[in-house]
Amino acid sequence: MWDPTTYLRYGDERSRPFHDLIARISARAPRAVVDLGCGPGQLTAVLAERWPGSRVVGLDSSPEMIERAAELGVPVEFGVGDVRDWRPTAEVDVVVTNALLQWVPGHQELLRRWARQLPSGAWLAAQVPGNFDAPSHRALRAVAAAAPWRGELLPLLREAPVDDAADYAALLADAGCAVDAWETTYVHLLPARADAAHPVLSWMEGTALRPVRAALAPDRWADFRAELEVRLAEAYPVRQGQVYFPFRRVFVVARTGGRAEENL
Repeated sequence: MWDPTTYLRYGDERSRPFHDLIARISARAPRAVVDLGCGPGQLTAVLAERWPGSRVVGLDSSPEMIERAAELGVPVEFGVGDVRDWRPTAEVDVVVTNALLQWVPGHQELLRRWARQLPSGAWLAAQVPGNFDAPSHRALRAVAAAAPWRGELLPLLREAPVDDAADYAALLADAGCAVDAWETTYVHLLPARADAAHPVLSWMEGTALRPVRAALAPDRWADFRAELEVRLAEAYPVRQGQVYFPFRRVFVVARTGGRAEENL
């Protein structure tokens, strides 16, 4: 179960890659814009503001997220659905998927399929976290591999669920798209309060730790969380009342029917 409130703890930091992604989409008047994995909907609302004459759709697998999104009162059609089952209709000119595909095994085939099924000249933009080799995730896997939790948790954690920018670029260029792909490492300065959990732990509770928490009973989750917090505090020490949290992200923006040598 996704918790919109927990996810939005660091809303400004989580939204920055979205804005950097859509800044590279040059569509002027798309007929329909689809946000796959729209979450609580605040960023989908940005798409409706940018293209006010377009039909804007937000899709997410979490009923809790869609319930929160529907409360925004924005001109977006929100609905619950599985991204693996989604197929573009003929009027879809822009598809955005932000921080979703890392949860979908084999998502590379989805990207190929969407590139083939979208109309010529459509835009396909994706961003995924590329921090799975960061100290935060190494600590998560190390604790999960310990005897008390190994059997339950190791099958839930994957070391490399995403590709790098060059791989995504090659995939979509092979599908006949003009491609722009890049990577960025943001350094988030997370405030550290003495009366709160370590900020990187709080960040991870909104995303990476969600399946772990769902798998463990409350008392075992408390033990796991405490052990992980010790490791995170060592990896990300507090300095001047804050933690410096580098976070790598991978971006790709493709236009269907283009040529690999075109610049977007």
